Amino acid sequence: MKTTVDIPDSLFAEAKACAESRGVPFRQIIEDGLRAVIQERQGVRTAFKLRDGSFGGEGLRTALSWPEMRQNIYEGRGE
Repeated sequence: MKTTVDIPDSLFAEAKACAESRGVPFRQIIEDGLRAVIQERQGVRTAFKLRDGSFGGEGLRTALSWPEMRQNIYEGRGE
């Protein structure tokens, strides 16, 4: 559907520059903005995705009892 909308020149220029920098049509920027506002009003939130912060390794090397673990933690600290 086509429609006419009046927006400030500065906002138009900013949106146009945003579209060009992303390599998408100006129309896509308008659609994305409208969808974001509608979702916000409806309380729809995108799911939070925690980034993968894991690192390489082999995990636990040996199973220790709590007293053994405590001894290793405090080794050389006067206990």
